[in-house]
This record gives sequence, C-alpha cells and structure tokens, in this order.
Amino acid sequence: MKRTHLPLNALRVFDAAARHLSFTRAADELAVTPAAVGQQIRALEDVLGVVLFRRTSKGLELTDEASAGLEALRTGFLHFEDAVQAMQAGQSSHVYTIAAPREFFAAWLAPRLAAFRADNPQVRFALVDGEMTDFTEANLDLAVRWTDGPGDLEGLPLGTAERVQIGTGDWIGWPGDPSPGGEGEQAPALVVSDAGQAMSAAMAGLGKARVPLLLAQEMQRAGVAREFGPPEPCRRGYWLVAPTPQWRQKKVRALVAALTDDIA
Repeated sequence: MKRTHLPLNALRVFDAAARHLSFTRAADELAVTPAAVGQQIRALEDVLGVVLFRRTSKGLELTDEASAGLEALRTGFLHFEDAVQAMQAGQSSHVYTIAAPREFFAAWLAPRLAAFRADNPQVRFALVDGEMTDFTEANLDLAVRWTDGPGDLEGLPLGTAERVQIGTGDWIGWPGDPSPGGEGEQAPALVVSDAGQAMSAAMAGLGKARVPLLLAQEMQRAGVAREFGPPEPCRRGYWLVAPTPQWRQKKVRALVAALTDDIA
C-alpha cells in the first residue's frame, strides 16, 4: 500500500480501540462518538480485507490478524511522535541564523542583537552576509532585506521607506540605487557594493550618494556620518522577513519584538 493511501486516521482509531478493547472508551479518548469509532473500524477492515475485532460474551477481542500488526503500528506512531518533536525542535532552539546586509548589521542590527543577548544570555547567533540568501539553503530563521515589501514572506518594515543624499559631486551607485541620476543618464562615476560603501565614499569626497535614512541615522548617532540632506520617500526600505512557519515560531517572534521595540 502506498504511503499516500495509508488510512492513518482509521489506524489511530484502531490503536485506541485495541488498547481499551472498547469502542466507547476509545471514543472518549478521541473525543468522538462510539458510532464514529465503529465506522472507522469497519472502513479499515474493508481496506485491509481482514476482521480486526470479534465480539464475545466477555466483550471485544482482537483477532489474530489484528494482533499481528499491532506492535508494528504502535512503533510507527512512536516514530511519528519523534518526527514531530524533531521538526518542532527549532522553535525552542537558542540559536538564530540571520542574514543581513553587512553595513546594516554593523550600524543597526549588531547593537540590538547585543542588547537581546544581554537579556537572554543563552542565545547564540550565526550571521550570514547577503540579504538575498535563500532561507532553505542557509537554514535561516530571519533576514533583513532592502526591498519594496516582504513578497511571499512574512515581514515587518524597519522604519519608513525613505532615503537621504550625502556628499556632493558626481553620483555614486550601489545595488540598491544603481542609477541615481535617472534612467538613460550617464552611468555613476563610482559604483560600490553596498550602501555602507556608498556612504563612506561620499564622506571621503568621492561624490554623492542616496542611502537609506535608517542607515544614515544610525551612522550619524555613532559619530560616523556627517550631516545629510532632507529625507525623501523611496520605493524600498529595510524589512525583517521570514517564511510564515518561521515567523510564527516563538523564538523568532521574541527576537522580532525586541528588534522593533523602539520603532514607531
């Protein structure tokens, strides 16, 4: 019999009825009616082509066919329980695997992770460089991405989707703003790999760059960045994202709550 055709619900009912040797007590355990138990047993007998119970003056008895498969069935249910517990183990794990842009980690994420770990000294972090890292391949719990929304993931925005200009002169491009002068205009005089490098280049006098407001504010608080222009809306912003199953995990919800506690 193919795995996809296993009558798992009926087998569960059979296990309960075999333990109690009573459809009524099995029904109480499973929170169904005795009639529903009887229906499942009859359906299972039809599928297997054997009789599982016989009625005697003393009550129900297992047939030889039923007894022959019962131990293996119960072992199988124990393996199911072990599998479920193994799959749920990540919810109670104290290790977080997080992907984030390098410059954002240094300016914004690192101090907040440090504060979270100060309150939860048992936690450990594994950081992955690269905001577009695949969740499954890297076994990620959470990611920070500079994007226009969570897409097919669950997510929360970190602040508003705004950017600021730093520096003067020719444009500096980076992957989050590859054509700051506009489509069709002259290519940027300098192209760097991330927003942090764009800021550093602008502050060194190599040109001007448009960078995320949140990043600029954090670097200004740290005394790294100088004054910058007024904020302007943009399509992208920083987002905390994760697939729905991870997002619902207790440990991920706890970290997300701590990271976003001071964000309006």
